[in-house]
Amino acid sequence: MKKAFVVGSLLLVITLSMGGTVASKGTDTGATYEQLKLFTEVISIVQNQYVDEVAPKELIYGAIKGTLRGLDPHSSFLDPDSYREMQVETTGSFGGLGIEITLRDDVLTVVSPIEGTPAHKAGLHPGDRIIKIDGIVTKDMQLPDAVKRMRGKPGTKVTITIAREGWAESQDFSIVREQIRIHSVREQELETGIEYIKLRQFQEQTATDLEAALDKAQKSGMKALVLDLRNNPGGLLTSAVEVTEKFVEDGKLVVYTEGRIRNQNMRFTAHAKHPLTTLPMVVLVNQGSASASEIVAGALQDWGRAIVIGTQSFGKGSVQTIIPLSDGSGLRLTTAKYYTPKGRSIHGKGIAPDIVVEAPKVVAALPKEGNGEKEKTPVAAPSPMEDLKKDPQLQRAVDLLKAVRILEQRPGAQSPEAQIR
Repeated sequence: MKKAFVVGSLLLVITLSMGGTVASKGTDTGATYEQLKLFTEVISIVQNQYVDEVAPKELIYGAIKGTLRGLDPHSSFLDPDSYREMQVETTGSFGGLGIEITLRDDVLTVVSPIEGTPAHKAGLHPGDRIIKIDGIVTKDMQLPDAVKRMRGKPGTKVTITIAREGWAESQDFSIVREQIRIHSVREQELETGIEYIKLRQFQEQTATDLEAALDKAQKSGMKALVLDLRNNPGGLLTSAVEVTEKFVEDGKLVVYTEGRIRNQNMRFTAHAKHPLTTLPMVVLVNQGSASASEIVAGALQDWGRAIVIGTQSFGKGSVQTIIPLSDGSGLRLTTAKYYTPKGRSIHGKGIAPDIVVEAPKVVAALPKEGNGEKEKTPVAAPSPMEDLKKDPQLQRAVDLLKAVRILEQRPGAQSPEAQIR
């Protein structure tokens, strides 16, 4: 049975057990047990002398959460309920808001609202800071706890308080939960011969759905492609590899990971049967493009396979493994970092576009008074399919691909692959 790895911040996949505890060669076992004696001593004192009685399980769970919080923003402990919730996410169907979050500088931060979901329709933006959830301050709140509070039965409401750059004060967004069913691939012909494919997330079926979209486009006469990874918060590492290998030659390195133990050091290479290695391509990225999206964009950029247009991506370059524990809980642990084929670490840096094109600023509606209550008019980011003229990043991509096609038709022209480099 093979493991699956996640490179997203909130939308995860469950991996199999690592098969027991692995001690680092540099671990001082004696010192570890000496500190465990101290831990046991503290637990005993708390149980006997603390003003209120506390269940041993609650103490242990709290201690584990504190330990993992001290490692990095992405490692955390999942109680049995949170662990079970995690198992539904890569199927693309779950109840909630459709929002990807992470901890950035210890602040709960929006990576990206997923297109078409309640969070997107409400007007949440990448980089928004979540200050409160239903009035509860999120300071010191761990990711699984935040996820649990935002999840819920479809039709119920949750209020999140958002701080955004440029705002004088935070604002409340009351959002009705829906059953989130994410169709990860959307395609449409923009102009004759220029195909547009949007990847919303990297799920188990993404590569298969992309293959179907590409087959359909080829039958319709596709001559060039815009691959839109904007506001794609990531997902499965394996899915990112499967997507990339559809556009690069067999045997090409897509991504590699490095961790402390040997089985975390892996290299993922392309092995698609019929890759589109000469199709002119543009990849669109922005601040909401994270993890798996950055793997795809970074690999295509490193191999000179596509021009990357947009703004700096999010910069999430670590791999989390979900390890089940004996009581039905789970451990979400950062076990490796990933690197592009040329050895670039994207963690904390992101992918720098080949051509920087800023998106137009979307001004959110301010709260207005009505019937004695504050109301908010939702303002969602415009869909890139609505109007090319409203989307300068997409327009630049189309203009570039049209120029490539013109050059391609000249006598003695080079191949499209050579031209787009």
